[in-house]
Amino acid sequence: MEITQALNAIWATRFAILDGIWNTIQISLLSIFLGTLLGVVVGLILTYGHIAVRVVIRIYTDFLRGTPVFVLILACFYILSVIGVDLSAFQAGVFALTLFCSSHVGEIVRGGLQAIPKGQTEAAMSIGLTFSETFFSVLLPQALRQILPTWVNTATEIVKASTLLSIIGVVELLLSVQQIISRTFLSLELYFFAGFVFFLINFAIEKGGRYIERKVAIPN
Repeated sequence: MEITQALNAIWATRFAILDGIWNTIQISLLSIFLGTLLGVVVGLILTYGHIAVRVVIRIYTDFLRGTPVFVLILACFYILSVIGVDLSAFQAGVFALTLFCSSHVGEIVRGGLQAIPKGQTEAAMSIGLTFSETFFSVLLPQALRQILPTWVNTATEIVKASTLLSIIGVVELLLSVQQIISRTFLSLELYFFAGFVFFLINFAIEKGGRYIERKVAIPN
């Protein structure tokens, strides 16, 4: 009976739920994409940057990795507004998750690049390749094979962390479901439904990562 009520409640509020799912997907994709781009830059600096710049970026990564996502979201929403940077709740949430993602991706990229023998970089330079050509043609394809599994884990963590944006008023999937629960009191069934949707999103990310892994794998 309660399952039927839950299904009826989901159907009756389907547009609100779809808006929540769409917001969750937007937040996750933007944060992962921007965080990955910034993280690649961070990883390059940590690996090849000048010592003074590396120290600054090391502080950046260690600080962000050691800061709870909850605190980071609140800081980006409230502190930035105090200093005159007016961001919407959605923008502040994406900014916070992007910073958090970049710190982890930066470490992943650094580890992947440092695992490649230095002789390969020297060999590429010796035949006249520029650093950008060396990175994209020699280093990145090899690093991808090592960093992809860990990157997938980071991406799924960002999806799960998107639920914390409800504390600053972003109506993502979890907050949409909580609003429905407040009216129907079907907490167990609706939380299960939300968990299943998050599973589907993370499952899609994992399958996408596995597909890229197969594409960049060295044939036996």
